[in-house]
Amino acid sequence: METSLLSVIEILVGILLLFGGGELFVQGSVALALLLGVPQLVIGLTVVAMGTSAPELFVSLLSTLQGADDIAVGNVVGSNIFNVLVVLGISAVILPLRVHSRLIRRDVPVLLAVSMAVWGMASAGRVTWQAGLALLTGVVINTIWETRTAREEGPSGGDGDIDSSEAEGGYLPASVKLAAGLGLLVWGSQILVKGATAIALSLGVSETLIGLTIVAAGTSMPELVTSIMAALKGKSDLAIGNVVGSNLLNQLVILGGCAFLSGSRGLSVDPVMVQRDLPIMVATTLALLPIFWTGGVISRKEGILLVGLYGLYLVEQILPLTIPALASPLRSFTIWFVVPALVLLLAFHVWQHSRQLSVQAEPGN
Repeated sequence: METSLLSVIEILVGILLLFGGGELFVQGSVALALLLGVPQLVIGLTVVAMGTSAPELFVSLLSTLQGADDIAVGNVVGSNIFNVLVVLGISAVILPLRVHSRLIRRDVPVLLAVSMAVWGMASAGRVTWQAGLALLTGVVINTIWETRTAREEGPSGGDGDIDSSEAEGGYLPASVKLAAGLGLLVWGSQILVKGATAIALSLGVSETLIGLTIVAAGTSMPELVTSIMAALKGKSDLAIGNVVGSNLLNQLVILGGCAFLSGSRGLSVDPVMVQRDLPIMVATTLALLPIFWTGGVISRKEGILLVGLYGLYLVEQILPLTIPALASPLRSFTIWFVVPALVLLLAFHVWQHSRQLSVQAEPGN
C-alpha cells in the first residue's frame, strides 16, 4: 500500500515538474529565437509546438532508453487521442472554435496521412530504426513546407502571434529559463516513468495501459492548459493549431526519435495497441475532417461529444480490470451501436451542411 501511494505521489510530482519545465522551456526558447532574429512565424510552427510536446518527448525517450517501449509508444498514441478528444473537446465547450481553412486543406490531411503511416509501420509489432529515420526526415520536410506555404498565404488573423516582449532581458535570462526548463523536463520525466512503472507492476496491469492513460494524460497537460487559455482569450486558431501541431510532432519527432534510438532491436509495439489503440487514434483524426467541414466551427455539442467519447475509451480500457464480465458486452455495444451511430451522425452533419451551401448558392439567395 505504501509503495502504491509513493508511486502515485511520484507520478503527480513528475507531472508538475514536466508542466513547469515545459513552460520555462517554451519561454526560454522563444526568447532566444527572437533575440537571434528568427521569424515569429517559424517560432510558432516549431519552437512553441515542440515546447508543448517536450514532456512527451522526454518521457518517451527515457522510457525507450530504459527498455520500457510500451510506455514510450503508449504515451504517444494516448496523448494524440487525449489531445483530440479532451483538449479540443473541452476548448470547444468553453468557446466554439472557428476552424481556419488552412487546417482543413493542409494540416489535418497531413496529420491523417502520418497517423495512417505510423499505424502501418507498427502493424508488424515493431517500428524499425529505418522507419524512425523516415519519420524524422518527414518532420524536416513538413517544417520547410509549412514555413513556405504560411509565408505565401500571409498572416491568418494573428491568433497565434508571439509577443515580442518575450525577448526582454537579453540572452542571460533566456538561457537560464531554457536550461532550467530542460533540467525540470529531464527530472520530471525520470520521476514520472519510475512512478508509472511501479504502479503498473503493483496493480498487475500492463505498461501499455499506464502509458495510454496516466502518462499520456499527464504529459498532455501543457497542450490542455495552452488550448484552454487560448479558447478563453478567443484565439481559436492557437487552440486548434496547438493540438494538430502537437499530434504531428508526437509521431514524427517523438515516435521517430524513439524508433531511431532503439537501433537494431527496433521499438516494440504491443499487439493490443496495433489492433485497438492505433486504429482509434486514426479514427479520431479522421473524425476531425467532417467536424471541421460543417460550418468551419467545432460547436459546444461537438465538444461534449468528443469528451464523452474519451470517457467511453477510458471505461473500455479499465473495465476488463475491474468488472471483466461487463467488458465484452461494452465492446459489442461500442462496435455495433456507438460506432455506427457516430458515422451516421457525422454523415448527416456533412449532408446538412452541404444542403445549406447548395441553398445559399441558388440564384436569388
